[in-house]
Amino acid sequence: MLIIVLTLLSSTGAMAQPVEEQYLPRSGDAWIDRQLADINAYAARYPQSFADELARYYSVPRDYVEAMLQQPTWHAGDILMACALAQVVGQPCRAVVREWSREHAEGWAGVARRLQAKPGSAQYRELRKDIEATYSRWARPSKK
Repeated sequence: MLIIVLTLLSSTGAMAQPVEEQYLPRSGDAWIDRQLADINAYAARYPQSFADELARYYSVPRDYVEAMLQQPTWHAGDILMACALAQVVGQPCRAVVREWSREHAEGWAGVARRLQAKPGSAQYRELRKDIEATYSRWARPSKK
């Protein structure tokens, strides 16, 4: 009898668990997308190290990083992408954050194009190197 009740409940969705929304940065580069998703996990576990990295190597005030991490619409991967992209296009991180906040329907690829750094460009290759350097400093293997 219990099995029948559980089967009925599961087939009607009454026991369905909420599904966490999948993180899709849509950078136009699958490797970067994998790293950004992994950075979310890293920052959730080591928020201080994440903030230190951005403050030290991406020239972003630590308080700003910590405030961004508190924003429900921002993921750690997005914060790193904004600041790393800003660095390669010669803009302040806050300018790229504003650009993403203004319009990101096309993901990071759309934001990058508006900043003259389209996927596959020299700036994107530099962005990949910067992310690899971050992983090296964290002694964390990058996602293949």
